Amino acid sequence: MISIKQIRYALAVEKTLHFRKAADNCAVSQSALSTALNELEAQLGFQVFERDNKKVLVTPMGRIFLEKARSVSVQIDDILRLRQTDKAPLSTPLTIGMIPTIAPYLLPIVLPAVAAAYPAAKLKIVEAQSKELVERVRDGELDTAVLALPYDCDNLLSFPFWDEDFYWVAPSDDEQEVRERITSDELSRENLMLLSEGHCLKDHALAACKFSNAVAHSMSATSLNTLIQLVVAGLGSTLVPEMALDQLVRNDKRLQYARLDEPGPHRKIAFIMRATYPKLDSIQALQEVFTQALRNR
Repeated sequence: MISIKQIRYALAVEKTLHFRKAADNCAVSQSALSTALNELEAQLGFQVFERDNKKVLVTPMGRIFLEKARSVSVQIDDILRLRQTDKAPLSTPLTIGMIPTIAPYLLPIVLPAVAAAYPAAKLKIVEAQSKELVERVRDGELDTAVLALPYDCDNLLSFPFWDEDFYWVAPSDDEQEVRERITSDELSRENLMLLSEGHCLKDHALAACKFSNAVAHSMSATSLNTLIQLVVAGLGSTLVPEMALDQLVRNDKRLQYARLDEPGPHRKIAFIMRATYPKLDSIQALQEVFTQALRNR
């Protein structure tokens, strides 16, 4: 009979494509891991891995097996967490993924509130782009993740806790009338700079402005901080979410900002999680604390 241990070892090799590294990650000897996988392949009747002294490859049948094994591993993890469901919310460690356009601006607001409401809470934060976070939540590597919606969450559940709009940021101009709002029609005449491809914030900004992705933009960057420095240098203007205004814009006299006057909210901030995840009460507790902290900021 195939064991959970064999499944874990096979998934570790798939991740590293290296038997020694996989053995180290599983805290076993390479020989023990190899023996377990040889026994697994004998039970299956086909090779999962093709290997020689230089490389490890996943066979076609191995890919099919590993996809099913990954699903089994996630369900086993969720079963093992069932013993935690009778404990208070946030009484066990939680690993949360966050996208880079949220984490630096949300965490300083919400972490003190979490510490005050749940002193025993232990949160581990992992920062990555939306696509990676969705995959890692689905595969059980993360308990939950905080994303900006709309985004294809691959049949995961979503729990929104905040709505926000975008703000146009440009260099200050003493000769220009200070404005509180700006339309997308007015923006189309600006030298607009956005984040590079792969950041969902770019897609949300383009959607809020009703701009095509084919619209040419003079520059792109991989972080909001970089975009703001480009604006300060006079190279153009940009759009930032409301959450980032306090850190990036409001106290800088070199900058002016105005709300994007288009129907909102321009994006929703939400937790995502697997439907089978057993600690829903912890996610709901965070959802409530995050919402209140954002309202009180």
